[in-house]
Amino acid sequence: MLHSLLKDKHIILASRSPRRAFLLEQVGLHFEQIPSHIEENFNGMLPEEFVLYYSRKKAEEVQKSHPDSLIIGADTIVVLNNEIIGKPQNDEEAFQILKKLSGKCHEVLTGVSILFHDSQLSDIAKTKVFFKLISDEDIKEYISTGEPMDKAGAYGIQGYGSQFIDKIEGCYFNVMGFPISLFYEMYSKLI
Repeated sequence: MLHSLLKDKHIILASRSPRRAFLLEQVGLHFEQIPSHIEENFNGMLPEEFVLYYSRKKAEEVQKSHPDSLIIGADTIVVLNNEIIGKPQNDEEAFQILKKLSGKCHEVLTGVSILFHDSQLSDIAKTKVFFKLISDEDIKEYISTGEPMDKAGAYGIQGYGSQFIDKIEGCYFNVMGFPISLFYEMYSKLI
């Protein structure tokens, strides 16, 4: 179990995501949350390259100040037809994103990187999410809850956004922002 494997390590989550912190707390991890200040740029990278690169960069930035800690970096994106869909900047962007996802299947990719001293592991979790058709009225009502604003793809699977999801194929926790089972598998290889 993760909490017993990691009990003697000083762990830092290089993320400000409350959902990632919640998921790690749920499996008994004790950690410090120190977000990196890396600015993401969708500069023509393929989605897989993007999440691996940024999960590693975030962890590396935090590791510079905390070289003896185990650092966890993560980056989650939504991908539709090879297009990376980030977090909406305003209500209009949230509306356009949700309209685009309505009635379609998209993928959620999370890159996870673990850095500990000279050891480094990175991997990707992929989950397919199938959205129902969503009316304009439902999209507007959902946006009025405020939930879409800090989330890739403009929805939260664990909140009001769950009403729009027909089914998923893959890890549910990945869609929330952190694939716990992948992290466990990666850490088991590291020790």
